[in-house]
Amino acid sequence: MGNPGPAGIGIVLRDGKGNVVTQVMKYLGQTTNNVAEYLALLYALEEAQARGVTELLVRTDSELLAKQVSGEYRVRDETLRLFHDLAIEKMRHFASCRVRHVGRQDNAAADHLAAAAVESRFDTAVKRVPAGG
Repeated sequence: MGNPGPAGIGIVLRDGKGNVVTQVMKYLGQTTNNVAEYLALLYALEEAQARGVTELLVRTDSELLAKQVSGEYRVRDETLRLFHDLAIEKMRHFASCRVRHVGRQDNAAADHLAAAAVESRFDTAVKRVPAGG
């Protein structure tokens, strides 16, 4: 897969005890890794807000995304700036919302869902996967 190339998102929403509440996957078509990471964040924020979550910790294996959202890095790309600004606005709906960079191995479940979305080309809508698998 190149960049840009076929992309998908995978989201695993867990409760405060670490139990999986829902899993989401969506095929995005051709886009860049950075755009896919921002779209995953936006979908995660929407999913959490729809479920009444008030405190959220987003774990992402995208260091760029985490550092841009935290304000440590500037957003220079115009397309990413639009997604960034929208994400910051959505984050304000939570009493607490942080984005933390984790290693890819610590984000394996979401990474697996994103890869499955690309493989299946499930592109008509967001697919919610049962919490058990």
